[in-house]
Amino acid sequence: MPGIDKLPIEETLEDSPQTRSLLGVFEEDTAAISSYCQQLFQAMQRIYHAQNELSTATHLTSKLLKEYEIQHFPLRGDDEVMSSTLQHFAKVIDELSSCHAVLSTQLADAMVFPITQFKERDLKEILTLKEVFQISSNDHDVAINRYSRLSKRRDNEKVKSEVMEDVYTSRKKQHQTMMHYFTALNTLQYKKKIALLEPLLGYMQAQINFFKLGSENLTQQWEDFLTNIGTSVQNVRQEMDTEVDVMQQTIQDVEQASDLLYMPDPDPSKIPIDRNLTRKAGYLNIRNKTGLVSSTWDRHYFFTQGGNLMSQARGDVAGGLVMDLDNCSVMAVDCEDRRFCFQITSFDGKKVVILQAESRKDCEEWIATVNNISKRIYLSENPEETAARVNQSALEAVTPSPSFHQRHESLRPSMQSRPKSGRTSSQSSVGSEPPGLSSLSLDSLVAPDTPIQFDIISPVMEENSGQAKSSAHGRTNPFGESGERQSEDCDESILHQLFIVRFLGSMEVRAMDSEDVIYETMRQILAARAIHNIFRMTESHLLVTCDCLKLIDPQTQVTRLRFPLSSVVLCASHQENKRLFGFVLHTAEDRVDSRPVTVCYVFKSNIDGEKICDSVGLAKQIAFHSEVDRKATEKQKELDKAKVKQQEELNKQKEIEKDLEEQSRLIAASSRPNQPAADGQFLVLSNSQSEESDTGEEGNRKGESEA
Repeated sequence: MPGIDKLPIEETLEDSPQTRSLLGVFEEDTAAISSYCQQLFQAMQRIYHAQNELSTATHLTSKLLKEYEIQHFPLRGDDEVMSSTLQHFAKVIDELSSCHAVLSTQLADAMVFPITQFKERDLKEILTLKEVFQISSNDHDVAINRYSRLSKRRDNEKVKSEVMEDVYTSRKKQHQTMMHYFTALNTLQYKKKIALLEPLLGYMQAQINFFKLGSENLTQQWEDFLTNIGTSVQNVRQEMDTEVDVMQQTIQDVEQASDLLYMPDPDPSKIPIDRNLTRKAGYLNIRNKTGLVSSTWDRHYFFTQGGNLMSQARGDVAGGLVMDLDNCSVMAVDCEDRRFCFQITSFDGKKVVILQAESRKDCEEWIATVNNISKRIYLSENPEETAARVNQSALEAVTPSPSFHQRHESLRPSMQSRPKSGRTSSQSSVGSEPPGLSSLSLDSLVAPDTPIQFDIISPVMEENSGQAKSSAHGRTNPFGESGERQSEDCDESILHQLFIVRFLGSMEVRAMDSEDVIYETMRQILAARAIHNIFRMTESHLLVTCDCLKLIDPQTQVTRLRFPLSSVVLCASHQENKRLFGFVLHTAEDRVDSRPVTVCYVFKSNIDGEKICDSVGLAKQIAFHSEVDRKATEKQKELDKAKVKQQEELNKQKEIEKDLEEQSRLIAASSRPNQPAADGQFLVLSNSQSEESDTGEEGNRKGESEA
């Protein structure tokens, strides 16, 4: 027999919307089986009643044929031959009547009884279990809502204990009822086959017994066929018995393993908190504001999918996007009316979501998971190992650094002062020539027969692959660079914005002072792709920083191309197809025929290309202010050095003047004759007295000069 789908008993405790959706499929299948079996039961009842009617009619026919002799016909004719012939027919028909009676009994036992038992016993059991499951599910929802509304005050310990006991009882009841309900639905997949095959098997066996006087070959063929069907029925029955035993054992194992999970707030010492998760799913309460002060809480099933947070109501077929978790921030918050709450803020700070977990363990695991996803750990080859290495010490609430939008809102240029030349005045299509080219020759923009590059080929890929190998034992770098380079960029650049783009092509251009060169390049590249049937586009991640533009491989995180921001002289999006944008790169280092090379790169993005051009413009503005500040700082340093040098020159000049003055004084003192004393004798001064007098005179002169 082919494989039979079954409901997963192991996922009954989680009770996810996917499990409920699968349960709905089985319930729909059960309803279809019930309707079909009811129709089949009515058809078999008609066969049984018809067979009874045929047996009665045959017996009546035989009786009438036997009474032919006592009938008085005015014109009897050849009555003896006719009577003997009819008696012979009566005998045969009487035997057939007996056979029909036996066939009717066999049909009642082998055809009607199995389908009646399946209809009255098995299908009614499914309906009863469904009603019990609905009641237990509603009781569990009521208990969970009551538990969620518990106050944080400690004076309600008795009420809290009662509510938790109620949650435990209702959850256990729902879990056990759901497992038995799933078992019954799984078993029904086998029983329906038996219920369909056994009546047919009984019907055919009864018919074969009835037609035993028929052809032996035909009888042998039917017997072989029915033998095979009987063998299949026995195999299905054995498989059903084996599966029932396995499901019963699974129920016992799940009940033993899930006993701790019935409590809404389990003991963390018994069930440890896992902070290395990059994927998580479960029920959370989300707060929705209904007014300035009032708010409501709704319970939904939340799950992470890549870098997105999704939610799904119990009756929904698929989940919906709640928030992009890349570069978001998450923290535990204290709500007035709820416990175990945490808040997620988007990277630009425009969207805030407050969620309530069921327990402290669940709350901390959600915070750790969202924090790991915000760091893009899920993009690495081994997310759990990377998360374990990053989260060496568990935090109760982890909040990443503020986003660029919050830190540098003041640096964003005003949209009113931004020039809009050429972007709003033209109405040309992608394949048409822009009106701005009327005053500018096409040859002055792009040289004729200029080759077009449709794919990204750069030696930077090999260099970065070597860097990735050399840093394989270090921390995983999301941009495929070495750890030193990444930390340097993170420290120097305050702008990091990532966009998903697809490379259309690039070609060398002549002009770089007008946006028309970008429009003409777009036209030629798109026309060349259409002519040569080139539809493949290389997808990359465009990283905009204050230093450069990078094209990163989304799979290997290796930098394909790196454009210094100072070389980007022009950036513009298409006038009608806003998803097309390009920029002109002017490199003075790479020269062709002793002239600088100017290349225009054209891309297609998932968002409005105007936003990417604004990001590039903002990066150039930040870089310009940084360069101005750097030059001002260097100029101030040069001025300070000049002042210090000038002061040193003045000090040297003073030293020289002082030495000359001292020499002049000594020369004058040595040439002057000794003066006689008052008694006619000469006064001879000692060397020490002479030095003291010289020192005193020098001090007087210095004081006068200072004054």
